[in-house]
Amino acid sequence: MSACGLDFGTSNTTLGTVVDDVPVLAELETGHVTVPSAIFYEPNRATLIGRTAIEAYVDGAPGRLMRSLKSVLGTALIDETTRVGRERASFRDVIAYYLTVVKRRAEQNIGHELKHVVHGRPVHFVDNAPDADRKAEETLRDIAREIGFEDITFQFEPIAAALDYERQISGEKIALIADIGGGTSDFSIVRLSPERHRKADRTSDILANDGVRIGGTDFDRQLSLGVVMPLFGHGSQMKRAGLNAPTGYFHDLATWSRINSMYEQKIISQIRQVRYEAAEPELFDRLLRVLDEQRGHTLAIEVEGAKIALSDQQKAAISFDWIKPGLNAAMSRADLVRHTKQLAERIAARIKICLEQARLAAGDIEAVFLTGGSVQLAHVRNAIMKTMPAAQIVEGDTFGAVGKGLTIEAAQRYGR
Repeated sequence: MSACGLDFGTSNTTLGTVVDDVPVLAELETGHVTVPSAIFYEPNRATLIGRTAIEAYVDGAPGRLMRSLKSVLGTALIDETTRVGRERASFRDVIAYYLTVVKRRAEQNIGHELKHVVHGRPVHFVDNAPDADRKAEETLRDIAREIGFEDITFQFEPIAAALDYERQISGEKIALIADIGGGTSDFSIVRLSPERHRKADRTSDILANDGVRIGGTDFDRQLSLGVVMPLFGHGSQMKRAGLNAPTGYFHDLATWSRINSMYEQKIISQIRQVRYEAAEPELFDRLLRVLDEQRGHTLAIEVEGAKIALSDQQKAAISFDWIKPGLNAAMSRADLVRHTKQLAERIAARIKICLEQARLAAGDIEAVFLTGGSVQLAHVRNAIMKTMPAAQIVEGDTFGAVGKGLTIEAAQRYGR
């Protein structure tokens, strides 16, 4: 089969093909069918992706790490460049290189060239911005063509997840599909059944479709701003009475796709001036050390790890002994909820919009199919289920449901 389903995600990427009528995800890293959406540029221009990229950075190898590559689609960043060693590379070229490696690895895994692709996409790349949304899809289409795909079509990620769920059911159901990923939260209400699964055109079965650009990386940012960034000067006072330290630097350092911009010499010079005028200059000394050593992603990785830990336990801590012995950020699940409660509520609010689109009541939804890494956060799950407490909860393949569904769609569109 020369067709595939490609789920280029904010946090992870999968690619699948149909084998003996079953969607199968390709092994994109040794022992893994997922590959983190990360890339690491070494000074000698060797380029790593996925877990290998993150491990090189964590191990202290010199170079430049970039994560959450998908986040720049539909933003002004896609047309900008970032410093890579002694050169500059466009974010567009960074994404193209990453997807080229993913495609090549999948082809080596399955033994033949892939020419046709159903690309996953969020319901909205950008909220309330149709032109930016259209540009994001066009950019992804152009990149797919450049790396060797001849036929490129798209499917909404929650619809793809619905196609994977549909393989499990024995009768007709009206289901809400909740795909809470690294960059977006998407919902669809779909009429599903084994008989409908064989239909090529499912348009009439899609009762509602909506989403919002909120995902796991937004939870990382809010937790970082609330608990970690105050250790580096966020919210601190300046010497001049009544004046707070500028906040923009901390928002960028807490945002995966903006971290590398903090290493620009112009930004570092500005922060040195802020440090001179700060009431607590020692906080900005810590910040400057992070930037001088290009350890911004270290902070982000630690915050992400703490967030994940808090989905299973009540407390977590991040040690910053490498900055100052004994310096740490202690946090609890209550801290996570407090700093991200509004995000969870905004995600759940999209369900009401979907119900209105479908002209259904909450009680009409028989099952809620959950997929995406951020559904592991208890307060996110609770906010979703609170809207329809009587529905059956179905756990999807957290990182593979969308990729498998896109693969099913590819087989329908391009043949086996």
